[in-house]
Amino acid sequence: MVRGAFFYPPAQVVLDGKCEDNWSVHNWFTWPGNQFKPEEQQRKFMAELERMITGLDLELVMNDAAIYTDAGIQAFIADIQASKPDALLLFNFWNSFSAKIYPVLDAYDGPIILYHPLGASHQLPPERFRTHPRMHYIHSIEHYAALENGLRAVHAKARMAQSKLLRVFGKLQEEADDVEPFFNTAVHGVPAAHFNDLFDETELTAEMRQVADAVRAHAIQVTDLADEAFLDAVRAHAAVQKLMERHQADAITIECLFLKHRKPCLSFAINNGRLIPCGCENDLNATLSLMVGAQLFGVGGFQHNPEFDTTENRYFGAHCTCTPQMRGAGKAEAPYELRPFFHQLPKTLALDVKWSPNEPVTLFKYQVDGPLLHAWNGEVVNSPDCPPTGGCATRVLVKMHEVKNICDIYPGPHPSLFCGNFAQRAKVFATLYGLDIRTNA
Repeated sequence: MVRGAFFYPPAQVVLDGKCEDNWSVHNWFTWPGNQFKPEEQQRKFMAELERMITGLDLELVMNDAAIYTDAGIQAFIADIQASKPDALLLFNFWNSFSAKIYPVLDAYDGPIILYHPLGASHQLPPERFRTHPRMHYIHSIEHYAALENGLRAVHAKARMAQSKLLRVFGKLQEEADDVEPFFNTAVHGVPAAHFNDLFDETELTAEMRQVADAVRAHAIQVTDLADEAFLDAVRAHAAVQKLMERHQADAITIECLFLKHRKPCLSFAINNGRLIPCGCENDLNATLSLMVGAQLFGVGGFQHNPEFDTTENRYFGAHCTCTPQMRGAGKAEAPYELRPFFHQLPKTLALDVKWSPNEPVTLFKYQVDGPLLHAWNGEVVNSPDCPPTGGCATRVLVKMHEVKNICDIYPGPHPSLFCGNFAQRAKVFATLYGLDIRTNA
């Protein structure tokens, strides 16, 4: 739950000399002045907030009437202490009320989004607003995107705490439970044999064949793949779905490198496009990154291994589970070819997705150790052919913005690439939840 309020006095209160500030003796309208129309602005912002939270896991509880007295502020503080919201959303429409809001900051140590319109502060905006820990301070002109960044961050944190990640790996002999400490995400581990047995038990159905036919039909080219590769791919997809359903999981990562014909590359590509995060190689950091990114950015990510063009100062990523639905639901899919997995026989199906030149992208990674975020904005150069490049089935070359030495941004193995400029949103998330971040935002 996000608890919020607007702070400004009604005009008649100012005219009657009853505003609780030093200007009241003069019946003075401090900044933003007597033509700002705060009630109208409040209605406008409320309409935008309703739009922003549509589809998000957020309950937004705002005071209907503006708060303009110390007594009103104390009542608001008592309410938040009783209700214990996940975050606060405050709108300060009155210059001299900045100090009035300080007791709210003293009473609440969680994330705070504070919107302060340009022209509603006189001289420098308050230093406390600019430096308060875990505060996303927005001092601008109808900057709805900045507000949405904050609300998306709260949504993502809440969803991570409600989510369950399934880990499938060979070293585990029996099922085991764990919790990721920062997000409080449940992590359930199962032996790799559970997936292998489920795959082996899965018989082809007409529906699976339809999926295989559709994947083939939408490809711009198919190279060196037998029919059996398509059928194994959809059986693996069915096994992934059944295993997740069995354990009521919201995300999955599988120790997948040596699964031979059982490799779930196609399944992971399909699911990531549907915002069902699927991470390769039992990589906890990578899968948590896909999970956070799906909720924070609203699009599926491309887990990959990084490489670096040190001559042109460009970033290169390659892997086998890129989703064509990289731009999000309802958006055009990226074209793709189908080719064999690059590293092990038999020749299993993998997608070679073609990223569009000039597409804005964000390199993103969450690391449990720290914890630490990486978020770097850039734009796609192209999807280089193989040969002359190597790597894996999908390859993408990216120019990162304002990065002098491309190797300096190395986030370790298996970061994710997301379609869109989201580094600023990731930075807001880091601010609200006290995370260190490496970014060019």
